[in-house]
Amino acid sequence: MIITTAGRTNEQMVQIAKNIAQMLNIEYVPRNKKSIMFMQNTFQNNVLVAGKERLEYYKLGESEPFFFHPNSAMFRVKRIKKGEKDTFIEATNLSYGQSLLDCTLGLASDSITASFVVGDLGQVVGIEESKVISFLVQTGLKMWETDFHELNQAMRRISVNHCDHLTFLKNQPDNSFDVVYFDPMFDEEIMTSNGINTIRPIASYQPITNETVQEAKRVANKRVVLKDHYKSRRFEQFNFHVLRRKTAKFHYGVIKL
Repeated sequence: MIITTAGRTNEQMVQIAKNIAQMLNIEYVPRNKKSIMFMQNTFQNNVLVAGKERLEYYKLGESEPFFFHPNSAMFRVKRIKKGEKDTFIEATNLSYGQSLLDCTLGLASDSITASFVVGDLGQVVGIEESKVISFLVQTGLKMWETDFHELNQAMRRISVNHCDHLTFLKNQPDNSFDVVYFDPMFDEEIMTSNGINTIRPIASYQPITNETVQEAKRVANKRVVLKDHYKSRRFEQFNFHVLRRKTAKFHYGVIKL
């Protein structure tokens, strides 16, 4: 991977790009009005772009970038604040002061929603195996600003770890989180937002195994929750009780402890 700046840049953005290059031990390349495609083809590499508002990651051969955005978390949190229900919160049964281990962080929409619900006395930890996703989401959670102060606070409270979830689970004490949550990439593809479509080429597809579920049950104090495609066999395979929704493309499975 190389890093450059957005087309319109300044000395501050150049310095930010250089700092990130040093942090990630990658090469900084001046933009010099070259297109991203030109830089991809010239260096035969993925390109990270430091812009004024966000970081964008262009995988080699892809024209659409991956970047962090609160996505659906923003309107989900607003709905919860109005007293409306959220299916994820219902499945996890999270409340103020509790803790969540999100084993498949991705764009962190569920973790942001959970962080808002558990509040400043709660804890949300996200695990992300993809180094690129982990870095961009961790940076985005710290820097993204909205006009919704409580959402900003929820994002800042999330702790992000670059690791595979099984290794992380094995290193946790018994009953150390109220809820352990999995939202793996679906075997069945669902046509959805650009945010999910751009994450697919760089996402981790680490399988959920019986060992993973057993470790999750050891670490969780109250429940283990799985979000998966409605056709998924993982619910039955790992003995999750399925909360079925008639018109939804995905369901939640719950193991109560």
